[in-house]
Amino acid sequence: MAYAGRLLTALSFCAALAVAGAAVAQTATPAPATPTPAAPAAPATTTPPTPGASAAQPTDADAAAQPFEIKARPAIAVSGAAKWEDGYKAITAALGKARAALLKANLKEGGRPVVAFVDTDDDNFKFQAMIPLDAPVAATVDLGAEAKPAETPAGRAIKFQHRGAYDDVDSTYEAITAFLDEKGYIAQNIFVEEYLNDPKGADDSALEMAIYVFIK
Repeated sequence: MAYAGRLLTALSFCAALAVAGAAVAQTATPAPATPTPAAPAAPATTTPPTPGASAAQPTDADAAAQPFEIKARPAIAVSGAAKWEDGYKAITAALGKARAALLKANLKEGGRPVVAFVDTDDDNFKFQAMIPLDAPVAATVDLGAEAKPAETPAGRAIKFQHRGAYDDVDSTYEAITAFLDEKGYIAQNIFVEEYLNDPKGADDSALEMAIYVFIK
């Protein structure tokens, strides 16, 4: 997943170009992008409720890949950092800690696990691994040393899908960057992966994953 390490850097760079371009030509320079029809992942439906719900693949990908509003959801979060080559291992370990805290506190899951990537470069990334809940965590609940009450990211986003091994997700992120650039979307410095099933490992081709790119 080395390419995803460059995604947020590309998003910030393109946003800066957009501001500069507007001053000169009154037009916005596009930001990074997302899956194209040839990519392994195609944009998903226009109005999924929030991270935590899947949606059917549209027949017209370009028409469906429109921004929609995602609402924050209560969650348990475990923060982490890793090198990209260790990404899958770090993410699954953090989600395991979050789920253990949830079970210990006898809380109820409210959706599929998500990971918000909050800081990246070519080699490393920082993230929050989250288990959505059906209700906020009470202040008296003990989640342990690593898990914290949190909310899933909210705002305008475009949803894309990756089907296939996590080891192959780079091609999806390349397509995402190309799509956003082509359509002229200005992206925020955050993206979210939602794991729609439970693969056996990073090379399991049965993985189904949604990727949410938040835009301005």
